[in-house]
Amino acid sequence: MVGTTHHNTGVEGVEGGVGVTALMVAAARAIETHRHDTLARDVYAEHFVRAAPASAGWPVRMQQVPDGDANPLWGRFARYFGLRTRVLDDFLLRSVHTGSARQVVLLGAGLDARAFRLDWPPGCVIFEIDREGVLAFKHEVLDGLSATPKAARVPIPIDLRADWVGALADAGFDTTVPSVWLAEGLLFYLPTVAETNLIDMVDRLSTEGSALAFEVKLDKDLLEYRDSPLYTSTTQQIGIDLLNLFDKEPRPDSAGDLASKGWSTSVHTPFDFTRQHGRGPLPEQNDALAGNRWVFANKPRP
Repeated sequence: MVGTTHHNTGVEGVEGGVGVTALMVAAARAIETHRHDTLARDVYAEHFVRAAPASAGWPVRMQQVPDGDANPLWGRFARYFGLRTRVLDDFLLRSVHTGSARQVVLLGAGLDARAFRLDWPPGCVIFEIDREGVLAFKHEVLDGLSATPKAARVPIPIDLRADWVGALADAGFDTTVPSVWLAEGLLFYLPTVAETNLIDMVDRLSTEGSALAFEVKLDKDLLEYRDSPLYTSTTQQIGIDLLNLFDKEPRPDSAGDLASKGWSTSVHTPFDFTRQHGRGPLPEQNDALAGNRWVFANKPRP
């Protein structure tokens, strides 16, 4: 039973910078959870939102948003995060249920609760990599709810700019068996070289039969969308200037790089999945989502 929780000692991990964006996504997942036509359910999300002073007054149900779906942030943008959650949930479950991979690595796991809410097959291990403060906040909220993971869960409190590969190995990751990797809402905060190094390291650590999904932005000039309703409403309503957090260097072709290394890749716009599910954002003028791409890659067996 999910009950109430309290303010916690790890709260500083989500009180500033990119950490606050994890709360924004949690609020979006909470709103999605309570929709009558929900794409993804996360009963833990609203408890993260309520536990942090930075987000305690944010909506967690659409009924709490005066202008409802017309609100660019809690309507369209939140629905985007709900759609993304569903699509990446499906990717992870499909990868472990149809293949032999039982290691799942969440890079920049944030307030993701997939270890607790998805139905994993026996033998799965979920490695969650993120900064110590973020994981401390997450642990305290989940402990307060007496939440029980549905797979073996191994949190790894380390910044991705540090030796996360060594920390992952120390935590029991096995490079000789297939793995599934996810970088959700992560890469566009990283410098170009960091993205390239991360993708290269995932390739080196992945044996045949492994899979990877990640999200990128391909905009040539992010500032072109400075006046987009998604960005302006996020700044005005919750004080998060996403454009100030995003890295503005030209992005690498990570999908092409993986293809050159022998991975099979597919690149989609979010709108592809809106049309598939019949719910979610569609293109509009001055659209901050225009450059977003969701990439899915598999390392074939010989």
